[in-house]
Amino acid sequence: MAGRYAGLELLATAVVLLDERLTVIFANPAAESLLEIGARTLLGQHFPVLFAEGPDLEKALTQAPTASWDYATHDANYERPGHDPLPLACVLARVDDGNAVLLVELRPIAQQLRMEREERRMDQLAATRELVRNLAHEIKNPLGGLRGSAQLLERELERSELIEYTQVIIKEADRLQALLDRLLTPQRPWQPAPLNIHEVFERVRTLVIAEFGHGVSILCNYDPSVPDLDGDREQLIQALLNISRNAAQALTSEANRPWRRGTIIFRTRVARQVTVLRQRYRLALELQVIDDGPGVPEEIRDRIFSPLVSGREGGTGLGLSLAQTLISNHQGVIECASRPGRTVFTILLPLA
Repeated sequence: MAGRYAGLELLATAVVLLDERLTVIFANPAAESLLEIGARTLLGQHFPVLFAEGPDLEKALTQAPTASWDYATHDANYERPGHDPLPLACVLARVDDGNAVLLVELRPIAQQLRMEREERRMDQLAATRELVRNLAHEIKNPLGGLRGSAQLLERELERSELIEYTQVIIKEADRLQALLDRLLTPQRPWQPAPLNIHEVFERVRTLVIAEFGHGVSILCNYDPSVPDLDGDREQLIQALLNISRNAAQALTSEANRPWRRGTIIFRTRVARQVTVLRQRYRLALELQVIDDGPGVPEEIRDRIFSPLVSGREGGTGLGLSLAQTLISNHQGVIECASRPGRTVFTILLPLA
C-alpha cells in the first residue's frame, strides 16, 4: 500500500484516502503527525467519527463520489482526547484508484479562525465604544437633572424619613454618574516605558491575594527568558487585574461553592512568528491567566468582552471590556477558551 501511494507519502500536506464506506485505507506521515495518530491505528477507522461534526462531514463525504464537482471544502473540528478540538479544513477530491474513492486533504485553520475572530472583535469594539459614548452622553443630561431635582426637593422637606428617600436618589444618581464616567473615559493617556512583565504579574498577585485572602491559590509559571516589553505599566496591571479578579470571584462565589479554594495560574512564554490582526511579528509575549473554576457561562462566551455583559450577579460587565481596550492600546489581543474546570485567558503582546 505504501509503495502504491509513494507520491502521497512524500507530501508535506496531510492526506488520507477513503473507500466507499468512508473507511481510512491510507494516511501519509503528515496526516499521522497532524492527527497525532499512528497509521496502524488510523487505518480501518470510519473517518467521520474522528470529528465533532461527524454527521455533517459524513453526509458531505457520502455525497462526494456522485457529486458534480471535483473538489469541495468542509470545515470540521478534529476530536483529540485530553485536548481542545482542532479546527481543520477538509478538502475533498474524488479519485478512482482501486478501493480508494475519496482523497481528503487536511489543513489546520486555527490561525485563520483566530485572525477572523480578532478582526470581528476589533470591529465590534469600535462600534460598541461609539454606541456606549452616545448612550452615556444621552443619559448624563437627564441624570444631572434628576439629581438636582432631588437636592431641591430635599431642602423643602422637614420629615427625616422623607429626606432619606431623596438621599437614596442622590446616591444612586452619583453611582450611575461614576459608571458613565468609566464608560466615557476608561483610561488615562498611554504612557509606554520598558517594563518587566513578571513585575506586573507579581503586583497583580499581591492585589488579588490581599482582596481574596486564602480563598484562592495563585501559582506562577514564568519563563525567565521573557524579554522586557515597551508598555504602560499601570494599564497592563489594570488589564491583568481585571481578568484575575474575575477568576477569583468565580472561584470564591457562593453560587460556585464546589469550586472554592481553587487555583489561578499566571503563565508567561515567548511566542515566535505570531500573526496579530493580520500583522506578522517575529516575537510576542504570550501571557495567560488560567483558573480551574466553573468556566464562563456558555450563553455569554462570545460576548464576554462586550460592555455590560457579566456572568456574575451584580457585576457591571466593564472589567473585561476595559481589559480588551487596554490590551488593544498595546497592539495586542485577548482570547478566551473556557470549559468547566479550566478557563484560559491568553494575551498576545507583540514585541517590536
